[in-house]
Amino acid sequence: MNDYSVAPEFGEQAVAARAGAWLKRKAPYLIVLGLAIFGVAYTSLVQQPLYGYWEFLGVAIGVACVAIGWRQAPDRQARFILARTQALHWAAFLVAMNIVLWPSVNSFLNAPATGLALLLLLALGTFVAGIQVSFDIAVLGLAMAVAVPAIAWFKQSALFLILAVIVLGALAAAFWRRGGEASA
Repeated sequence: MNDYSVAPEFGEQAVAARAGAWLKRKAPYLIVLGLAIFGVAYTSLVQQPLYGYWEFLGVAIGVACVAIGWRQAPDRQARFILARTQALHWAAFLVAMNIVLWPSVNSFLNAPATGLALLLLLALGTFVAGIQVSFDIAVLGLAMAVAVPAIAWFKQSALFLILAVIVLGALAAAFWRRGGEASA
């Protein structure tokens, strides 16, 4: 047996290890993205905005931005500027989010629209903070922004998508059954 027969197995293990390491590094960002999408879904389902939830996400992302930038800051003055800038940045976005939730403003929006508007504000705040702090935070903001039209499209197309899944499932079951009869 030659040495090349061992390489693919090692290669697969190396790829799996790299993928696992990447997933571990990106897990916080994926969790935040999942929490943001959950907030929109919950708001749409319950038909009421989650008042404290969006503030919590904004504060959590702001704290993450400071923690990430803190390690990159060269000195104490840079850290102070980073903390002050991020505090002002996220305070402004929290005020904007709360304005959307005011009864006089929120009466113009239904619950799904409120959730999407809050996600869009959170996405914008995250992207702008990411430009200042970390490329990964900026990508998180872009992913949240892309989720807004994707969620809206999915909500409009949900019935069609369910029908398509049922048809594909029926076709797969028919061919799977036919394949089982042919081999018997």
